[in-house]
Amino acid sequence: MAAEIQPKPLTRKPILLQRVEGSQEVVNMAVIVPKEEGVISVSEDRTVRVWLKRDSGQYWPSIYHAMPSPCSCMSFNPETRRLSIGLDNGTISEFILSEDYNKMTPVKNYQAHQSRVTMVLFVLELEWVLSTGQDKQFAWHCSESGQRLGGYRTSAVASGLQFDVETRHVFIGDHSGQVTILKLEQENCTLVTTFRGHTGGVTALCWDPVQQVLFSGSSDHSVIMWDIGGRKGTAIELQGHNDKVQALSYAQHTRQLISCGGDGGIVVWNMDVERQETPEWLDSDSCQKCDQPFFWNFKQMWDSKKIGLRQHHCRKCGKAVCGKCSSKRSSIPLMGFEFEVRVCDSCHEAITDEERAPTATFHDSKHNIVHVHFDATRGWLLTSGTDRVIKLWDMTPVVS
Repeated sequence: MAAEIQPKPLTRKPILLQRVEGSQEVVNMAVIVPKEEGVISVSEDRTVRVWLKRDSGQYWPSIYHAMPSPCSCMSFNPETRRLSIGLDNGTISEFILSEDYNKMTPVKNYQAHQSRVTMVLFVLELEWVLSTGQDKQFAWHCSESGQRLGGYRTSAVASGLQFDVETRHVFIGDHSGQVTILKLEQENCTLVTTFRGHTGGVTALCWDPVQQVLFSGSSDHSVIMWDIGGRKGTAIELQGHNDKVQALSYAQHTRQLISCGGDGGIVVWNMDVERQETPEWLDSDSCQKCDQPFFWNFKQMWDSKKIGLRQHHCRKCGKAVCGKCSSKRSSIPLMGFEFEVRVCDSCHEAITDEERAPTATFHDSKHNIVHVHFDATRGWLLTSGTDRVIKLWDMTPVVS
């Protein structure tokens, strides 16, 4: 008798809708055009391209515009169709796109930085253009007059920039791992605070103005959620990548965070759960479980005639423990550890199956992602990679 075939459980995953190819160099940034089957991209090959979907189902450039310098970043405002492009030579060039996205008209240039523009943001409500550069400067200009309104020197090259319109707070993440918060006025700024939690440089920032939460991604492979509005100083760590986190996007309507990295991973985090802060690691000269001395504790080693052991830390309680007392591994999703990590034996016994239930889903984009853009109205995600390919994904199976 033939064996009964059990149907495989359906796994929810992003659906690849389209590959957009043609750039000669890396596409540093790209956005999905709202209400259109289109994509705007800027590339290291100096080109600005507007790709529209043709009757054949393929995306072809309706605009191909060569810039005087490699395009490092961009900001697109759909309401005004204003496109702000940051260049490698420090200039920001502004264009207005036609309604049919077949023509771009130059508006003005800002001599914003002494070297490569790393991030640019156009703020329609205030008519401001915010930017950061490799010259370690944050600057903001008036988009009406083109006049420079002010600047601030950062501790290192900035790689993340976000702005809250209501409070006029700007968030700057830099290569040193520091996040700086400034309060902007019309012609001056005030330093509110600085903080750091990453062991590597900040590579991406994402601001949720509703919950007043800031997400930072880093080259240390982690994401940290900073509760700015709660004023409690809460910082929740999320560990779900095997390489540096390159880009972040937040779906406000479902309270899900999308993080993408150099490992090609697209991780969708459920942020609508009660998460816990990771404990600080405790200092001790001996194991806080069995009291065996660690290898630098010569006095206790001599007194007890025992060989010193290597120190480890339990990721759940933070205690300093030896290898024998922390031989088990466990995931702790509510603490942000989606992968198995070292825990002490007593914590391993205390963690329930319910506490091990995943709070994130993992998907492979099959390219090293450098930038993402999420269109919440359609549930589409754009990823651009080091392979010079733009991919469009239907994320509705996983972002819902």
